[in-house]
Amino acid sequence: MQVFIMVSGVFTGAHVWQETAARLVAAGSAAHAVPLTGIDPARPARPAHVGLETHIEDVIAAIDAVDVTSGRDIVLVGHDYGIHPVLGAADRRAERIARVVYLDCGMPQNGVPALAAVPDQVLRAQLAERAEAGEREGVLAPPAHDEWERWGSTAGVGEAALKRLTALAAPQPLGTLFQPLRLTGAVSAVPVTGVLCARNGAGIAQVQRLVDFGDPALAVLTEPQVTFFELPTGHWPMLSCPAALADVLLRAAAGEGHRLRPVGDDAPAPAHLRPFPLAVPELPRDRQGHVDLYVPDGEGPRPAVVFVHGGPVPAGARPRPREWPTLVGYARLAAAEGMVGATLDHRLHDIADYERAAADIAAGVELVRADARVDADRIALWFFSGSGLLTTDWLTQPPAWLRCLAASYPVLAPLPAWGMAGSRFHPAKVVDQAGSLPVVLLRAGREAPEIAATVDAFVTAADDCAARLELVDVPNGHHGFETLNAPEETVPALHHAMRSVVAHLTVGFHRR
Repeated sequence: MQVFIMVSGVFTGAHVWQETAARLVAAGSAAHAVPLTGIDPARPARPAHVGLETHIEDVIAAIDAVDVTSGRDIVLVGHDYGIHPVLGAADRRAERIARVVYLDCGMPQNGVPALAAVPDQVLRAQLAERAEAGEREGVLAPPAHDEWERWGSTAGVGEAALKRLTALAAPQPLGTLFQPLRLTGAVSAVPVTGVLCARNGAGIAQVQRLVDFGDPALAVLTEPQVTFFELPTGHWPMLSCPAALADVLLRAAAGEGHRLRPVGDDAPAPAHLRPFPLAVPELPRDRQGHVDLYVPDGEGPRPAVVFVHGGPVPAGARPRPREWPTLVGYARLAAAEGMVGATLDHRLHDIADYERAAADIAAGVELVRADARVDADRIALWFFSGSGLLTTDWLTQPPAWLRCLAASYPVLAPLPAWGMAGSRFHPAKVVDQAGSLPVVLLRAGREAPEIAATVDAFVTAADDCAARLELVDVPNGHHGFETLNAPEETVPALHHAMRSVVAHLTVGFHRR
């Protein structure tokens, strides 16, 4: 049997594990929730004396308290911030640990402080300034009742549980966030399981897509000792679904779970590299900086459609997004309609990169407009997936030369785990400034609920301000429906959307 040693996240103590621990014990396992010094009332301390190393020692003490002769496997569970002390302790007691469970958290690296995992981007920047100023002895105040969403989705957490979470929350010593995690590498030999909370913005399918992009840094996620589970809940499963969490932990300890598909010659083509579902002309690409142009035969200049890939996409992904069959297919489809099709790369490698990606797109659009074969006064922009947030800049007082904006299965508001509360990248809040700009939106009927909710909010806002919104529905389509289980309505929907965009581009335009 197992001994589960569980470590909670920021502001929270051992109390959050009560129901999950009880269910583990009822199943015959032992369960110990570690009270962290300076946070849990059982271990008070002055903040100046508390850092990440303090909490690593707390976890090591819990490991050492397990009788070596008991024959019980030790499973360490780290939630949120708790994965940092868990990894630090596991690295120093690797021979005693049977498995590490990452509960809805990132993958901390050697030398990186927990500050890097603070989800709220504004707060993270403010804390970084305090760290640079040498302010390491203070505390971070816990969230108020209505502020927990800044730290992760509260989906599934009842009102009573949320009130208790708030009432028992404790200030987080800054040293726990500022002190770098130090690892020797010994922990890399310990089997791991990731438990993803889908309502917080990430599920197994999304992680598989990241691996499929081909970034070598993510290859470790496909190793045989790595498994995954997914729970349909928010960031605090020990409060929202303790029974389901206990079941997952027991199964993880038994070595069960989903294993990701590695990238390689023997693996099937990932969705983003599968063929485009429409027959399009094999036009050559003309590379101009970070933009590829697909230009039809004949005289110009011609209107252009610029296709903006989604993300985040890891920096090491190969091939680059502008070369993916779907983006190239869309560009060639535009060329088949007599338009110049353009794909571009932008640096949306992380959730924090939206400002940089917006600048890359603006620069790419100007490259397209400056080409002699392009009518600079007739441009359409077409966004995909996570780049949907980047429509914000173009909806806000759109330039006269922007004749149409389109989006396929877009994310149209920041998801809870993205830490973008208050961000300017929120299309629904600015669609009332779009004026007469036509917007063509391809909507996937089988979209992930969290993304679908952002689309619904945008559609409602567009209706309220009488924006020129045209919906093209793909009722059986998933996110990325062109190549992911493409339903039969995909082809007519793509033709319909493209012809709508072309019509907006060519009003009053005489083709030569």
